[in-house]
Amino acid sequence: MFIDPDRLETRLREEFDGTSGERRVVVRQAVDLADSGQYREDTGGPLTNDVVVAELADAPDGTPADRWNWWIGSLEIAFGDYGTFRIDRYRA
Repeated sequence: MFIDPDRLETRLREEFDGTSGERRVVVRQAVDLADSGQYREDTGGPLTNDVVVAELADAPDGTPADRWNWWIGSLEIAFGDYGTFRIDRYRA
């Protein structure tokens, strides 16, 4: 696995703030996406903490979940089949 969940949650807090519940669900979705192998298959590279933070930083603005959904939407447009990784709700 290329995602370090604890480190990713810390980086999300440092970079984008948001609630702890929101950060946890972003981390969980990132781990699920990495474990699925779909990102690697589509892009040719591993999903890492650095990749997640860089991609979320490209989003126009918003909380970690907003930024995650923006990125997942981009992947959906480019490759398809990323909708299952979208965040619809989380504990505040």
